Amino acid sequence: MAFIADLRKRWANSGSLVCVGLDPEPGKFPAKFASDPDAIFAFCRDIADAAAEYVCCFKPQIAHFAAHGAEDALQRLIAHIHAAHPGIPVILDAKRGDIGSTAQQYAAEAFDRYGADAVTANPYLGKDSVQPFLDRADKGVVILCRTSNPGAGDLQDLLVDGKPLYQRVAEKVAREWNGNGNCALVVGATWPEQLREVREIVGDVPFLVPGVGAQGGDVEAVVKNAKTADGTGLIVSSSRAILYASNGGDYAQAAAAAAKTLRDEINRYR
Repeated sequence: MAFIADLRKRWANSGSLVCVGLDPEPGKFPAKFASDPDAIFAFCRDIADAAAEYVCCFKPQIAHFAAHGAEDALQRLIAHIHAAHPGIPVILDAKRGDIGSTAQQYAAEAFDRYGADAVTANPYLGKDSVQPFLDRADKGVVILCRTSNPGAGDLQDLLVDGKPLYQRVAEKVAREWNGNGNCALVVGATWPEQLREVREIVGDVPFLVPGVGAQGGDVEAVVKNAKTADGTGLIVSSSRAILYASNGGDYAQAAAAAAKTLRDEINRYR
């Protein structure tokens, strides 16, 4: 459970529950990157370096790199974060989930190729589809539970033996899948009541909480409904509101200021 231990240590050392999502969109980059062939790496590196002191985690989204053929930039970015900011875990947002040898390859991709400390995973093919991730006891497995998107309820709210499916997922993870103590859950900020319900089910299992910032999740409601007894337990993720706080020459400083503002807002309610 090295990831969970590192996360707890980072919560304590940084005083922050903020996770910066690194979702590069070159069309939104400042003009200085227009002719830079390594713009994706350089932009994300600058953001990470500027915001590091205000965060507990970074979360690069794999599709935002792969769509631009920038897998090498992603690999170098994670290596840079580990080297320049030791102690800050990196969650690879890949939402993987498959069976047999394919699942094993996805685990190798996240942890061996990219060097991530944790990866997001989709549970809807069952335990065997995430088992190769679970077996990596030193790595984190952040499992989708109640996601932040508007259509989340299409499937996640369906009743299974009288309870919504997302609650059944939470029960499975907490009671059956977390034997190595390396699991966390994705529960969106846009559903504060569900945050409270899932927290009651899973105890101190950490939550990755997307949906604040550009998606409009309420920070006070998130913290009050989902923090653990010690005032931690949360990885509150914001991407666009931090990454693109400015498209001018002060883009890195503006991102750092946005991360600090979110950290301070969260801490007011802890």
